[in-house]
Amino acid sequence: MQDQFDVVVVGAGAAGIAAAARLSRSPLSVVVLEGQGRIGGRAHTLLARTDLPLDLGCGWLHSADRNPLVPLFERRDIPIDRSEPAWARPEANLSLTPEDGESFGAALAAFEARLEAAAAEGGEGRASAYLPGAGRWAPMIEAFSGYYNGAGLSQVSVQDYGAYEDTGVNWRAPEGYGAAICALADRSLIVPHCAVLSIDHSRTPLVLETARGPVSARAVVVTVSSDLIARESIRLTPGLPEKVDAATGVPLGLANKVFLSPTAPEAFGREQHLWGRTDTAETGSYYLRPLGRPIIEAFFGGAHARALEAEGPRAAAAFAIEELVGHFGAGVRRQLKVMAETGWASDPWALGAYSHALPGCAPARQVLAAPVEDRLFFAGEATSKTAFSTAHGAWESGLRAADEVLLALRVTAA
Repeated sequence: MQDQFDVVVVGAGAAGIAAAARLSRSPLSVVVLEGQGRIGGRAHTLLARTDLPLDLGCGWLHSADRNPLVPLFERRDIPIDRSEPAWARPEANLSLTPEDGESFGAALAAFEARLEAAAAEGGEGRASAYLPGAGRWAPMIEAFSGYYNGAGLSQVSVQDYGAYEDTGVNWRAPEGYGAAICALADRSLIVPHCAVLSIDHSRTPLVLETARGPVSARAVVVTVSSDLIARESIRLTPGLPEKVDAATGVPLGLANKVFLSPTAPEAFGREQHLWGRTDTAETGSYYLRPLGRPIIEAFFGGAHARALEAEGPRAAAAFAIEELVGHFGAGVRRQLKVMAETGWASDPWALGAYSHALPGCAPARQVLAAPVEDRLFFAGEATSKTAFSTAHGAWESGLRAADEVLLALRVTAA
């Protein structure tokens, strides 16, 4: 590849793909350097079979009624399923009676109302401070935080929780959310297996050391995860301790998935949801036969996901099978085969799933997003003000960073 560009985008996840798409409409020369051999980052669809896509990372188009990726998918004729999720339909929740489902929903809504009121009044601290009063549903709300934030409520900022905007509309990309995002990429701009090792922003142009040698650029957009920035996986010269501190304040939580294939899928209801247990946060969330497919998708979040991943391969799968046996009987043990299992905390290109702000650290997102000297720019879901932890938040941040580059370089995109 050539070694001189106007703009280098570091990372080909959703944010990097979006930034490159916006910048490619300008006269600037642009390249995306990706350390892995694949693109998409934490948007990753695995094809177990040609007709069975498994979203190992993001799987739901959250706030779908205003998600900017929806019209982009529609223009590419990428299918979108608009049916309501099983976990949002009382009749599809197998582990809760309609009465219990209503009671849990009321407890969760009351908890979130207390949090949002505190945030609106300028309050800060641990979100867990507002859990008392949830009664018997406190463990489930804590489990919900693991799925929602990737971390327990004691690790989540009140202000950050209150800042997140969600319309409650959730759709799916039946052919894979990760695959759909990757379909938007201009692969001619992406260089795989080209990890960026360092960026010297004291020089003009900036100089990047990469796995394929040095590259220079007038501007650089960094889209790697907050944990990679916090660990200084890319060496910045001169150092930027304020960026490291900000990234440390918005670490990645953890959410992992296990995909099971039942040999007799008809034994499980189509489009149904199940909580492993309702009296502990150390449990899984199970989606039975999503879109009618012969799959059970198990979801684990927060400290429980981290503990299972630390136990090693197949620990989460074994836990999931045991919880399902508890609901459906010992006979299902023999028919549940493991298709795939994620371990995002161990993934060296991510080190986690999605970000949450630690108590007192909600402003860190804006610090992390701020350009440096109008030459070094930052994007990624952790830099989003209101859509962090989502693929569309990452996408929007890539567009925002690209616009900052265009303004700094005084260039107009078509």
